Amino acid sequence: MKGYRQNMASIKIPSPLRAFTGGQAVVSVAGATVGEALTDLVTKHPELRQHLYEGESLRNFVKVFLGEEDVRFLDGISTPVDDATELRIIPSIAGGSYAPLIEASGTLSNDEIRRYARHVTLPDVGMEGQKRLKAASVLLIGTGGLGSPLALYLAAAGIGRIGLVDYDVVDETNLQRQVIHGQGSVGSLKVESAAARMKDINPYLQVDLYNVALTSENALELFAPYDVIIDGTDNFPTRYLVNDACVKLGKPNVYGSIFRFEGQVSVFYAKEGPCYRCMFPTPPPPGLVPSCAEGGVLGILPGTVGTLQATEAIKLILGIGEPLIGKMLLYDALDMSFTTLKVRKSHDCPVCSGRPEDVQLIDYEEFCGMPAYENSDYKPVVAQPAAPEAITVRELKTRYDSGVPQVVVDVREPHEWEISALDGTLRIPKGLIEAAKNDVIAGRKRREETVLAQIPNVGEVVVHCRSGKRSADSIAFLREAGYTNPLINLTGGILAWADEIDTTMAKY
Repeated sequence: MKGYRQNMASIKIPSPLRAFTGGQAVVSVAGATVGEALTDLVTKHPELRQHLYEGESLRNFVKVFLGEEDVRFLDGISTPVDDATELRIIPSIAGGSYAPLIEASGTLSNDEIRRYARHVTLPDVGMEGQKRLKAASVLLIGTGGLGSPLALYLAAAGIGRIGLVDYDVVDETNLQRQVIHGQGSVGSLKVESAAARMKDINPYLQVDLYNVALTSENALELFAPYDVIIDGTDNFPTRYLVNDACVKLGKPNVYGSIFRFEGQVSVFYAKEGPCYRCMFPTPPPPGLVPSCAEGGVLGILPGTVGTLQATEAIKLILGIGEPLIGKMLLYDALDMSFTTLKVRKSHDCPVCSGRPEDVQLIDYEEFCGMPAYENSDYKPVVAQPAAPEAITVRELKTRYDSGVPQVVVDVREPHEWEISALDGTLRIPKGLIEAAKNDVIAGRKRREETVLAQIPNVGEVVVHCRSGKRSADSIAFLREAGYTNPLINLTGGILAWADEIDTTMAKY
């Protein structure tokens, strides 16, 4: 029709998915409805399809918001859009004043009153509020990036009892963001390092140390004595476990999540609103969402998000302000923006729609298809590709020294190549190999028309990444794309090379 022009809405892309939009944070799309806009998005950027769709339906661990509303609670993908519309994709990476959780009890010594003087002179806190803080108990799951500011500020605020759950030790790579630990703590248990700093800040604290991995077997026992549970974890199995245990016990779950330059904060409290599973009923498939070790994280980001979590915990204890129950706060450090979205309680939520006492804790590693911790005993129950043939860094070095030509593919990200790299390698990120594989399988392109044209299908090819996981995944992708030649995984990746072959090489 003459003069007809399609609406041009915009879609804000979260940082984990910007690698598939050429780095664009906002993409202009054509269409009269949300569904048409999303179709145009994946037409322009086909690598996004597998992340947003399962078949023809949106994946349930990816949400689309129009303004502050989840489009599911409007007209779904039929919701109309126009030129002024900004849609926002929210992947899982988790009104009014509420009564205080804690009754004021006990007394404050003169020393404590002096210490908390800036609190007790606040009309909304006062002596009664400070007594509530002293009577309160908080359990922190994790003493890493998020747990560091949480522990520091809750200790300084005068929370009477703080429990720390973490079984890890301090590593030098932690110090870029885990500010509760210092150089002198490297090699120490994180819970002991954190507790020492907290007691130095506030000697009136009771700090309980749980140097254990959180599991379905111990979660209820660990959570039971505490008023507020704060999730400072970095993996999906623990996140779902924390949520389900909090629903069962009727405790608020102060949630925080970070990745690269973005963070999410909410309070999931099934007594008053939705739980985490109301928003994200199931986790993303294993490997679809990179870890912070793979994707990186701005060191300051957990400071901002952890401090917001601490604020929410204190608001709950004191009964002041509007906690983030039924809301999710999104923080983008790059454009310094805060966006608040509504999270609605799902009437068919698999966890919080029934009776809390009926909630059963399950095997969350099996549920998420991934281990919660690096040294987990979890073995996937689903069929997995056979482990690729492997080579050690010493064996590869011997081949180099003997002058035998080697084809070595580095599947890390470009910013990692700048830190350290082996000479003479083909450098093709895992995401590009996966996207090319999908194009070949779908018949959209021949292998020779993709980045796979750079990788020979004859002779041995060694594939490496930072530590060996992404390279194994890439080998599986190449097999699916039709490669039949020997594809060999470098055990331990470039970290092993730096440890055993070239100790002058930078590690990260």
